[in-house]
Amino acid sequence: MVNSKIKLCIVEDYALTRTACKCALSSYEDIKVTADFADAESCIKYLETNQVDIILMDLGLPHMNGLEATQIIKEKYPEIKIIILTSHETDEEVLTALASGANAYSLKDIDFSDLHNVINLVVKGGIWLDPRIVQIAVKMFKNEQQKHAEKDFLGKLTDREKEVLKLLSQGLSNTEIAEKLIISSHTAKVHVSNILSKLAVTDRVQAAVKAYQYNLC
Repeated sequence: MVNSKIKLCIVEDYALTRTACKCALSSYEDIKVTADFADAESCIKYLETNQVDIILMDLGLPHMNGLEATQIIKEKYPEIKIIILTSHETDEEVLTALASGANAYSLKDIDFSDLHNVINLVVKGGIWLDPRIVQIAVKMFKNEQQKHAEKDFLGKLTDREKEVLKLLSQGLSNTEIAEKLIISSHTAKVHVSNILSKLAVTDRVQAAVKAYQYNLC
């Protein structure tokens, strides 16, 4: 993203919220809001012929919801980063959101300055979870059966992998982790892959949730 603006589009069915996001984020010199949509289908159609770096995705959309759209977009365009924005905090929605493959999850009452920081973090390869969503996710994971089944993973992680997991859960990309630990980007990528395998999770966000759950970060 050096010397170029972040190309961003907004998917939000509530016109007032969509306009507010567009105006606020367009005021930042490093962001270009290329399009905004009231439904997910229009966004997916737009992506067929337009390049986008990041998408702000509402959950409660008409027709196709934000989670379905995220899964479709991630499958077709894995390089596009997606930030889920929601006004809901129910356990079921959080659990489904964590499995959607998005890069960040935020409640809609986030300040625009904080959202701007999250956008920059995600575009660089980092992840971000609203602290309130982390609390819900941790609560869900802490049933007795899971605790007994999963607590052994701590012994499976090497000291280096625990260091990598801590940095990963702080939102650092593989490149930034490599710089912090003075290792190659390839080695950092291998560590992250091993961590995901040992934790039995599919992405960095779910790994971060477990790191929070077991106080590893």
